[in-house]
Amino acid sequence: MARLVLGGLCALLASVVALTIPRVLGWLVNTVLTGEGAASAVWLGVAIVALLGAFEALLIWLRRVFVISPTAGIETSLRLNLFRHLQQLPVAFHDRWGSGQLLSRSMGDLSLLRRWMAFGSIMLVVSSLTVIAGLAFMFSSSWILALIYLAGAIPITIRAFKFRTVFRDASRLSQDQAGDLATTVEEAVHGIRVIKAFGRGREALDGFHAQAQKLRDTEIHKARTLAGFMALVVALPEVTLGLGLFTGLWLTADGQLLVGDLAAFFATAAFLAGHVEGIGMLLGMTLTTKTALDRHYEVIDSPATITSPDHPRVPENPAGHLVMRDVSFTYPDAPGAANVVDGLDLEVRPGETMALVGGTGSGKSTLLHLVPRLYEATGGAVELDGLDVREYDVEALRTAIAVAFEDSILFSSSVRENVLLGARPQPGRTADDQLAEALDVAQAQFVHDLPDGVETLIGEEGLSLSGGQRQRLALARAIAAKPRLLVLDDPLSALDVRTEEAVTARLRSVLEGTSTLIVAHRPSTVMLADRVALMEHGRIKDVGTHSELLARSAHYRFVIAAGDEPPSVEEVLDTEDTATEGDPA
Repeated sequence: MARLVLGGLCALLASVVALTIPRVLGWLVNTVLTGEGAASAVWLGVAIVALLGAFEALLIWLRRVFVISPTAGIETSLRLNLFRHLQQLPVAFHDRWGSGQLLSRSMGDLSLLRRWMAFGSIMLVVSSLTVIAGLAFMFSSSWILALIYLAGAIPITIRAFKFRTVFRDASRLSQDQAGDLATTVEEAVHGIRVIKAFGRGREALDGFHAQAQKLRDTEIHKARTLAGFMALVVALPEVTLGLGLFTGLWLTADGQLLVGDLAAFFATAAFLAGHVEGIGMLLGMTLTTKTALDRHYEVIDSPATITSPDHPRVPENPAGHLVMRDVSFTYPDAPGAANVVDGLDLEVRPGETMALVGGTGSGKSTLLHLVPRLYEATGGAVELDGLDVREYDVEALRTAIAVAFEDSILFSSSVRENVLLGARPQPGRTADDQLAEALDVAQAQFVHDLPDGVETLIGEEGLSLSGGQRQRLALARAIAAKPRLLVLDDPLSALDVRTEEAVTARLRSVLEGTSTLIVAHRPSTVMLADRVALMEHGRIKDVGTHSELLARSAHYRFVIAAGDEPPSVEEVLDTEDTATEGDPA
């Protein structure tokens, strides 16, 4: 803050120094016209103006030196705080917000704020004070001419109130549309294979063109609004100066005003013209920054609803024992909708592998998200080792649980960094040991054939790899974490049966004692589980071994065989009734 204040003082002193130059010119004109010591006065005036100019340049340089470091530091601090908050916000928040909107807030909006702090805020204050000081000098030269000049400020002030509202709304719309456009670009880049495969490049371009055109129209409206205000800000002072020139010449001819004072007045007015015009531009910059700051705090003020308790607890016997009691869940943005998980009860015993099986839409994947509190259960309790997951420190809970999703997400970093993302130091083992074991269990030895082995940089989201390769690296990441509870959302769907069997066999040996809850669709995966839970309409309908469920559950046999839910008896009868009613016979 001290450096910002010093920068502001330097800018203010620079303007005061610049304001004194017209006074020197006025004194010089009056001295030369008297005919006394004209030559020495001219050289003295030249020296004074040169020194003042050099001092002004030094002050401007010092202003930049003082403000650059703190404003860049504030920008970095705000950006880090925003990113930290984004990590703390629940998944439900990220489901609602486009990534482009968050990107524009973390980059463009904060950069705009830095520029305003480093230049806009300081110069707005300095220009305003300079205009006030300049008016004082003008009144000292001629109060009549100063009043004429000041009269031009009245319509500018009136117009500024309307300009503020219109320009602020246009700035907000422009920034929001830029965020939407960034989201569209990101989605198109990530989905470029799909767009190309279906030959929809023209349609994607048309959609982008429509959004870009809307942003263009908004920017033009914004520029026209600012241009109209700036035209008034520039024109009125010029008009009043014209009237002042006519009046000043009459006052000089009448002997009421010295020629030097008239010259000083118009030299001051010429200097103030730049500051008056600058105030208009700075006002527009301030309004744009205000909307950027509003957008920033929209995210910062979003509550982090999934947080650690004030006094987190630690389980006495950490063994990976998972119990769900009467658990219910409805997505936050679907009020009034039926529960995705509805009064569910389930137990995964310590060291047990539990397969979760069900038809499409039965709530399997949603259920897995409730265990590490990616979503918060809206009813009932999820317990790990005898404690409700809400009693854990969030970081400690997610350290105890490792997750691998069907949609494997990899980051733009090396294979090593991706796999060891959640790994914790283990006594007597190096990071290389953990990496090698995780890759071996996940059957991901293909990484050694990559150009730089485990140091090979993976493209964004791992799109340079095949689906099976991405899944194996995501699984290796979960294995390297050495969790008490392993939660897998069909992570082997892209693997062939032989590779799947090899992975599962190694999992049992390496993660012995680790409890596993895995969403499964393949009979080969299900048969390797200790027990199987059959899920239907958000509830657990039956639990048993694979053989037991095959023997007693028709629905289980259908799901395992077809991978979907059979039509109900009522649906079949309704179909037959409709066909009968439509038969003319």
